[in-house]
Amino acid sequence: MRYPLDFKDDFPLNLLFWMERFIYSKLNSLSNHQVSDKKEIINALNSLRRGIADIQDLKEVCRQCRNAGLIGINTYIQPLLKLYDYLTYLGLASIKEVDEEMLKEFLTIHTSALSDATKKNYRMTLLNFFGFIDKQNEDDEGTSYNFHIELKNWGGLRGKSGKKLPSYMNEKEVHRFLSGIDSFPFKHESLGARNRLVLKIIIYTGIRVSEALNLKIKDIMLDGDFFIIQVRGKGNKPRVVMIKSKNIHYDFSNWINSRPNEVQDDLVFCNQKGKKLTQAYVSRIVEQVLLTNGIRKEKNGAHMLRHSFATLLYQKSQDLVLVQEALGHASLDTSRIYTHFDKQKLKSTTEIMN
Repeated sequence: MRYPLDFKDDFPLNLLFWMERFIYSKLNSLSNHQVSDKKEIINALNSLRRGIADIQDLKEVCRQCRNAGLIGINTYIQPLLKLYDYLTYLGLASIKEVDEEMLKEFLTIHTSALSDATKKNYRMTLLNFFGFIDKQNEDDEGTSYNFHIELKNWGGLRGKSGKKLPSYMNEKEVHRFLSGIDSFPFKHESLGARNRLVLKIIIYTGIRVSEALNLKIKDIMLDGDFFIIQVRGKGNKPRVVMIKSKNIHYDFSNWINSRPNEVQDDLVFCNQKGKKLTQAYVSRIVEQVLLTNGIRKEKNGAHMLRHSFATLLYQKSQDLVLVQEALGHASLDTSRIYTHFDKQKLKSTTEIMN
């Protein structure tokens, strides 16, 4: 039986569902000759068929299988548990937003201290997992979404071919998108100021959506012609980004003056009840602005704004270390993906034959 890729408006639940189905398929395919208590495996299969509540339940089901003698299950569940934490931290709106750059960043962060054999296991798990989704998803029209994940080059394991490029806007499209933010007909002026502000902060600084939504009032300070923004990244690692005051001052002032009096954790961005905004909401706004302004990309989510910022930053600065520091990447290898379109170097190839 095939399933819709995003059957609920909740990314963590959708991701958990696909991990549940994947583990179910593996339990039916792994060798069970060392299993001492087959009833434990049957119980695990029944739990997965009925559906599990959260990622800890999935972990527990796999632990029971491992204790019963199904040793190979650990090869799959350990990378998936870490992948779940990583992708849910990014705050994606759809599984379709997952791409090679994200997965390579994940592998770089979580396998740097591991042996080559374990690194290969992590890579194999990701390939199998997304290959499984490729084959098992289907929408109402009978078509499937394919990720085409290859992971041929990452963190020391080198393959024969190159990388899948991230989806991004070129400079003209970025300017059109920025103009589109200001002209988009949001229903309420105060919420329009909030929505414009969050999108501009992401596109002008390249911070992750989750980092933007976790910002508190104290994290944003005006310093002359610039706003200095203190960001808490992965592992609660702090970094500082800057944005010109003229780019956000109007929307920032309008939103701060109209936001609810009582706001959860004094967050900058909240809904009308003072609760934290969801990443899915931000991605929907991004997609609406993109489509309204005739900009169509393979990935229309908010994470594409980060790719666009990083690509333009490298094109204009030619400084990969600056890209690494601005994006808060743990490794320079993760940032290297943004060297994919260097116009100046490409132009030199046109001079070979005159």
